[in-house]
Amino acid sequence: MPQQRRPSLFRDDEPVVRGRALLPEAREPGAYIPRFGDRDMWNFNGVLKRPANVNASEWRFAFSLELEDPYWNLLTREFMMFTFNQRHPAVLKSGVVLGGSGDPRTLTHIASRLRAVARWGGKQGLPVFPDAWTVEDLRQHIVDLAADGRSPETVRSHVTTLKNLAAAEPALSLPWPSGDPWPGQSARSVAKASTSKDLATPAVPPKTWFPLIRAAWAYIHDFAPDVLRADRRLRDLTASARPSLAGIDARLKEWLADPRNEIPVHVPSSDDEPANVNWKLLTVLLGYDKANDSAFSDYINPLRKRRRALILNEVAEGRHTTHALSGELVQVARSDGSTGPWHPGIDARALFELKTALRGAAFTLVVGLSMMRDSEIHEILRDPVVEHYSTPAVASTKIKGTPNRPGKHWWIAEPLVEALGVAEAVSTHPERIFAPIHATKQDGAVDGADMLEAFVTFVNKNRAWTGLDEIPTTYIRPHMFRKTMAMLTDQFPNSEIATGIQLKHLAKRALANATTRSYAASDSDWAKYLGDALDNVKFRKIKDLYERHTAGEEIGFGPGAERVKDAFDQIDATVKARNGDARTADTLLRTTRIHIRFGMLNNCTADQTNPVGAVCLENAIVPDGHVGPLDERCRPDRCANSMIGPEHLPIYDSHQRTQLQLVNNPSMPACRRDLAERELDITRNVLKMAGGSQ
Repeated sequence: MPQQRRPSLFRDDEPVVRGRALLPEAREPGAYIPRFGDRDMWNFNGVLKRPANVNASEWRFAFSLELEDPYWNLLTREFMMFTFNQRHPAVLKSGVVLGGSGDPRTLTHIASRLRAVARWGGKQGLPVFPDAWTVEDLRQHIVDLAADGRSPETVRSHVTTLKNLAAAEPALSLPWPSGDPWPGQSARSVAKASTSKDLATPAVPPKTWFPLIRAAWAYIHDFAPDVLRADRRLRDLTASARPSLAGIDARLKEWLADPRNEIPVHVPSSDDEPANVNWKLLTVLLGYDKANDSAFSDYINPLRKRRRALILNEVAEGRHTTHALSGELVQVARSDGSTGPWHPGIDARALFELKTALRGAAFTLVVGLSMMRDSEIHEILRDPVVEHYSTPAVASTKIKGTPNRPGKHWWIAEPLVEALGVAEAVSTHPERIFAPIHATKQDGAVDGADMLEAFVTFVNKNRAWTGLDEIPTTYIRPHMFRKTMAMLTDQFPNSEIATGIQLKHLAKRALANATTRSYAASDSDWAKYLGDALDNVKFRKIKDLYERHTAGEEIGFGPGAERVKDAFDQIDATVKARNGDARTADTLLRTTRIHIRFGMLNNCTADQTNPVGAVCLENAIVPDGHVGPLDERCRPDRCANSMIGPEHLPIYDSHQRTQLQLVNNPSMPACRRDLAERELDITRNVLKMAGGSQ
């Protein structure tokens, strides 16, 4: 090419993929691997492992449209080699260091931005090739992008590409405007993108979250057994079906002689529609391939017409059912007050729709309650439930930000174990449990957002039968559930570390970082629900303490406990004076100002609005806007608001034994022994407060 300043650093026969693990089939002799000289397309399917939630079309890209021009084509290929192969010897020797990625989708984005630059240059009347452009032209391109209404994040990505091109320019064989168009400025500042650390992801609205999670659990726990039973029966019947019609008349006579057998009919579209026989299902129930349903056709063949008439006579006498495949279904109570089966009738077509719905329900529960990313859920393989630190967990692969794809574990509850079992049962993929239901599309990917949307639509469409609440059709995406669950988890004391582990946010600070806090940040739509829920939980705990106290049980030790006991004694005396009952006690408990914040190591009885005597506030720097005690500075052994419950004593007893072992260890460093002695003093003071109960 005449514009080339020097030969390219890369040979035409050089593989595009360097320093990465190839799939086994790509390591075979003669296997296709994208080469630098490929001018039309770089296809990474069958070469690099593709994430389970990525379609094959996203794992390749074409040098199309503006990039078909030889100048732009070579420029793009060279720039992509620098981005995609940072450990390439020629790249290292050139001294070009770019912030690249090992994901082929990044190259697709780069190609799109370069097309945009070339297209913009043509519209502006600039020279066809950028060798005559200037950095002022590139700056104007970004100004025009912003003026066209592109988001700051989109503009930032274009700025990043142009800055990287400027960094690679000395090593490119073709001319490109020399110098950084924005020296000393970051791409974010050029694009005027937000620098806030707050997460932009919204939470799922509570009006959607509650009915959606309830519906998903109903399909998994209540309806799935019926669907899986029907699916097993249909598979067994299909596997044993006879290919020919030999002996069908004798078999039909035998089948009709059993009064338990009912003729399968299609679900009527209206109450006055006559029963319509499901001839294919009837053929399968008789033990023949469904393609032989012509045995009951109304053609000229008199034998077939006689069979058909025999069946229709039985149907006319009322011997028919829409539940021939599944048997009796679970009964549900509906909004109109009626009770009946949750589905009008499961046949082969309905079975496919229901298996798809079960997959959607399982995905909804996993994405809604596990804090897993969409990519991590799609990577779940068969038999995923394991024990991790003596707790049920799901094993999967972390994709984001980790090119080596490490295996990770996410702790889960029993409902998710059940949901994963159902997803595995309906999956036809040999390895993955969230895959297309079609057996012919096993290599395809399922879009998480589409699964959520389809499940919501399916639930709302069938509410008349299932009796489930309507789910508002608001905007929902998988990452919104991750944010919502992190926010809900944050309502529990000291949950930051656990949330960080579950979200897979790693940092030096106890496995949680600023991103974890952004995920856990509160949401205005949820504020009322969370406040009411916490108030109800707190009242139930206070009521339990009151009942135990009036029954003569010990509820706590320390000055805080004594104040709570005094309050309970006054309530009990008032109830007796009024000749009241449990309802009277509940009313008094709700109206009496009893301040208890339940914790793992003690309960705090300080008034949140006026924490008098709180040791945690002594010589403390209170953050702006903070109200109440500072939990992380709590001193259970010294504070006048501390209440040590019986449930806390085993913890302190165990801690005391641990510290004694450290103090008595002769090899322990002096500084560590001093710390253990201070911890031991605190623990002994707490146990002394409890009267040496342990």
